Amino acid sequence: MTERTKLRAVLSPRTAAAGVLGRASDARSARRRRRRLAQEIATYRTPAERLELELILSRHAAEDVREIEEILRLQDARRAFAQRTPTALGVRV
Repeated sequence: MTERTKLRAVLSPRTAAAGVLGRASDARSARRRRRRLAQEIATYRTPAERLELELILSRHAAEDVREIEEILRLQDARRAFAQRTPTALGVRV
């Protein structure tokens, strides 16, 4: 097989489409996995449960728990925002 034929095989529309579909499938799988992880983490609501989770996470390397800590921060921010009253946000009622 010549270099030109190899290049055509790599750049063919079918190969390109398969690559795009594969990446889209990977992205969907990653979103699904992250959503399930976030749902599981959301079950740790009480201060005692959160302390337990934080103790578990502290036993692992930072790079291993980075995603979980990011989800926790996001969930904390959403809860804090949801608990605000309109007057606390500067809105006159």
